[in-house]
Amino acid sequence: MAGAIVGAAAAISSTSTLLPSSGVPSSSSLAFRSHHHQSLSRGTAFPCKYEPLLQQERKAVNQGIICAVYTSGGNSSEFTTDPIDVVAKVETEKILVLGGSGFVGSAVCKAAVGQGIEVVSLSRSGRPSYTDTWSDQVTWIAGDVFNTDWDSLLNGVTAVVSTIGGFGTNEQMEQINGEANVLAINAACNAGVRKFVFISVHDYNFPDFVKGVGYFSGKKRAEAEVLAKFTTTGTVLRPGFIYGKRRVNGIDIPLDAFGEPLEKVLGVTKTFTRPFSSLPASDVFLVPPISVDDVAYAAIKAIIDDDVFGVQTVEQIKELASSVRAR
Repeated sequence: MAGAIVGAAAAISSTSTLLPSSGVPSSSSLAFRSHHHQSLSRGTAFPCKYEPLLQQERKAVNQGIICAVYTSGGNSSEFTTDPIDVVAKVETEKILVLGGSGFVGSAVCKAAVGQGIEVVSLSRSGRPSYTDTWSDQVTWIAGDVFNTDWDSLLNGVTAVVSTIGGFGTNEQMEQINGEANVLAINAACNAGVRKFVFISVHDYNFPDFVKGVGYFSGKKRAEAEVLAKFTTTGTVLRPGFIYGKRRVNGIDIPLDAFGEPLEKVLGVTKTFTRPFSSLPASDVFLVPPISVDDVAYAAIKAIIDDDVFGVQTVEQIKELASSVRAR
């Protein structure tokens, strides 16, 4: 063979400095990058701040490790079929769920555990009161996004899912839905976390004065931050009314008793109701509700599938969820 092995494509951890300056690694480097999912597409093996440098380095890997072998002269047409020993770190998913003890957050935690993902939850209440079996597999941390040790919290985390949101005065809604999420997004980006999933809200066709209310304007600020900092690895889910069994003070509130039938009715009648969708605020009544489990599974899909990123509508959320349910 004309030259030496100079490169291999497999996933490295997001903190690795094995980053060649050109499209073909130097003859002295042997970089391994590994990931147990479909890694290395769209830059998900690296922190968001490195994405522009890695466009030429991205290669898809499907459930394993691939090696690209080059000669020292950079001619990839010359290669050897001789076996080589490869020792690579296979990275498993570890996610941080912000608001993990809440209605949507707990569904995300449960879905992630079901997919074999390591889960850490940060919420003001910490561990929830219920004792479902899956909850024993979650690391529950009581804390506030405005006063937490992000370096410690994000250690080893590969993706963050934020379910933070709430109501109150206009100022409070701006802080909860906007500032808290923006802070978390930047902390994740600076720590080298590869992916960020934000649970937002459907873009209702409200008048501008309604969209300017803190709940919606705060969500929009957070959306913009995700898409700016995690350009090809950030996902924004925009559900409408989310239904499921919501537990409040130890009591289950069956939102699904109303939401599920309405979802089915609107699904059947959408052809007839579509002409009314352009009317101001009409989608408050016409956008179908969605199961909290579908939202959770869609978030998991965004974590494990590198081809999922950007804004996802209600219908797209359902499609993402169905692919995870079928696993």
